[in-house]
Amino acid sequence: MSGGVDSSVTAKLLTDKDYDLSAVFMRNWDTRDESGSDHGCEWEKDWEDVRRVCGVLDIPCKMVDLSREYWTRVFEPSLKSWESGITPNPDVWCNKEVKFGALLDRLTEDPGLSNTPWLATGHYANKDWKYHNGVPRPRLLRPRDVTKDQTYYLSSVPERSLSRAIFPLGSIKKTEVRELAVKWNLPTAARQESMGICFVGEKRKFHDFISQYIPPKPGPIIDLETGLQVGEHAGPWNFTIGQGAKVKGLKEKTFVVKKDIPKNIIYVVPGTDHSALYAQSLTIRDWTWIWADSPPIELMRPGGLKARIKFRHVMSDIGCSVYSDNDCIRIDFDEPQKAIALGQVATIYIEDWCLGCGTIVEVA
Repeated sequence: MSGGVDSSVTAKLLTDKDYDLSAVFMRNWDTRDESGSDHGCEWEKDWEDVRRVCGVLDIPCKMVDLSREYWTRVFEPSLKSWESGITPNPDVWCNKEVKFGALLDRLTEDPGLSNTPWLATGHYANKDWKYHNGVPRPRLLRPRDVTKDQTYYLSSVPERSLSRAIFPLGSIKKTEVRELAVKWNLPTAARQESMGICFVGEKRKFHDFISQYIPPKPGPIIDLETGLQVGEHAGPWNFTIGQGAKVKGLKEKTFVVKKDIPKNIIYVVPGTDHSALYAQSLTIRDWTWIWADSPPIELMRPGGLKARIKFRHVMSDIGCSVYSDNDCIRIDFDEPQKAIALGQVATIYIEDWCLGCGTIVEVA
């Protein structure tokens, strides 16, 4: 449980079923690393809300400190990616490495649990089982409320962990969740939805946060069309492809189109629809199929696998052809796509079925 309305309603739904139920709150970020004190930090409020809800529902709860695992498995790799100029997605890797990784391992080793635990979360996602070669295997599916679809963030979760996952909100719309919370008089019914990277929070700007860990590295901002310097940046990690460059003194707004990391140069173009912002294909490395031993056979065929792809959470999936290219996956879009950054996570779907994900390493 996170302390939000989604996990609170999830807990209430499960109390109505025949489960041996207990709640766990993950503490992932240690604010002492930044301020030297825990006083006034947001995890305390979240933990208090979890305890209040569990008190109403009469279920036991405990806190598990996974801040060390989060630091080493998620934050440090993300920090290295930002420093090298690429755009990682920590929330995707958090689900794989921490929630469905370190936490599930910790619960499995818990001597107080007599059976292998199942992990229910407040994610908007569905799961079913499909027979493959005579064996039932779990499939990660989109939820009923496609506007809140969180399968993108779950796309790196391995089959072993997915098989032990439960998603009670998969068949419920977000508006209905809020209505149920009010109907059941849950303490978190009026709590607002949280947004943004979990360790940055909602009250700080990314630049202010990241500057605590990466020293400034000033460099030029250059107009791709003219080759002229139009501004200066404090570090390439402060920009991602397609982002407004906010260069003062120009007649037209400019947008980041390319980053030359060895030379520490940010290139920009005028306007939001410049041709240089578009790409027709991309290459993905470190691809992970949720069914790791059973990639689609269509990958090796001349026409490739006809699928849908997302390379950002907040976007509609788009048509593409998927090919196996040595140790990489190559994607050809049905139509050119705008603002794709190296390091972003790309996820592939066949209809509602999420097959897996990988990291974008080349755009063309």
